[in-house]
Amino acid sequence: MEKKNNIIRIALIGPESTAKSTLAETLAKHYDTVWVPEYSRTYLSSINRKYNLNDIVSIAKEQWKQENELLKKATHYIFADTELIISKVWCLDVFNTCPKWILENIIPFKYDLYLVCSPDLPWQEDPLRENPHRRGFFFDWYMEEIKSIGGNYFIVKGEGEERLKNCITAIQNVKSIIFFHKN
Repeated sequence: MEKKNNIIRIALIGPESTAKSTLAETLAKHYDTVWVPEYSRTYLSSINRKYNLNDIVSIAKEQWKQENELLKKATHYIFADTELIISKVWCLDVFNTCPKWILENIIPFKYDLYLVCSPDLPWQEDPLRENPHRRGFFFDWYMEEIKSIGGNYFIVKGEGEERLKNCITAIQNVKSIIFFHKN
């Protein structure tokens, strides 16, 4: 991952249907910067078959590539609507294994802040979503993964504007700590 020392990289992570995409886009607008959409939605919509392990690696690599390109346009922050922890958990949950590329790159691609979206919102049906009854399970797993790499995180709760305000508060609270460590 190309590094721009003055850019704070923030990932939105959490189970399906927890407003990650909406928050990433809204936060980018709020901070007048860019966000990286979840590439898996584009990829999975374009294939006419069940995805496989190699597809997840392709998705993860393209997500990283798109983020690296958008990082050049970022101002102060970049918001990523997914990252490699989600890819790791996805691989392990569905295929009971995780490709080396994903495992080797979680730490080098570690984000400055993980906004972990709680599954406290109602489930929204979507043809690409698979786990309406396992959101708590995945939330706990993501938390374990973030803690295992020593990631800075904030659990995001609430609906609508409250959820957004909680994200903004979290970003403001950790901004000086992150900036200090980056310089």
